[in-house]
Amino acid sequence: MDRQNQTRIDDLYKNMQPEEIPWNMETPPELLVELVDSGKVRPCKAVDLGCGAGNYAIYLAGRGFEVTGIDFSPTAIRIAKENAEKKGVKCNFFVADAIDGLDKINQTWDFAYDWGLLHHISPKRRRKYLENVRRILNPKGKFLSVSFSEKDTSFEGSAKYRKTSLGTTLYFPGEDELRKLFEQYFVIIVLRTVEISGKFQPHIFNYVFAEKMK
Repeated sequence: MDRQNQTRIDDLYKNMQPEEIPWNMETPPELLVELVDSGKVRPCKAVDLGCGAGNYAIYLAGRGFEVTGIDFSPTAIRIAKENAEKKGVKCNFFVADAIDGLDKINQTWDFAYDWGLLHHISPKRRRKYLENVRRILNPKGKFLSVSFSEKDTSFEGSAKYRKTSLGTTLYFPGEDELRKLFEQYFVIIVLRTVEISGKFQPHIFNYVFAEKMK
């Protein structure tokens, strides 16, 4: 994640109530639930990249997954640990940067996912991020990435880079751009544009489900 966004988001976790943070939703998204219910992703070793308060990691742990949650924000990781303890769920949470910190991690996983992390990463850093993800996945490992689409109109402006009311800068690609990026590292199973309910309003996202390339 870009440094300016990192600092700003950690401040948000420090200064806002959980219910005020737009992306902090306790209920797991239907698309993630569908992957598990359908058996497309079975209980395994999983890693939540940009786990935030740990809500989706906690959900997967409750479904039989062995889950690790990674986030650059020490405040978010503290909250995630507290949430897991309250729910009586075992997860492993630790602070790490998904771009500059994953090369220091020796673990590997069968399923990696980021829900709303990729749009915080600028194009010039996305290749390194995907290289990291591919490296930490076991053979045949699956990767899910869900990020804002250029078709989303809920933010000010229509350019690729857009400022949010929270002071972060996000990058909004389209399907073709993501396909060219992902197919360098993964076999794409599904890449499509979807509408997803948000905490305050629905948004248009790019949904990518892929498998590690040999």
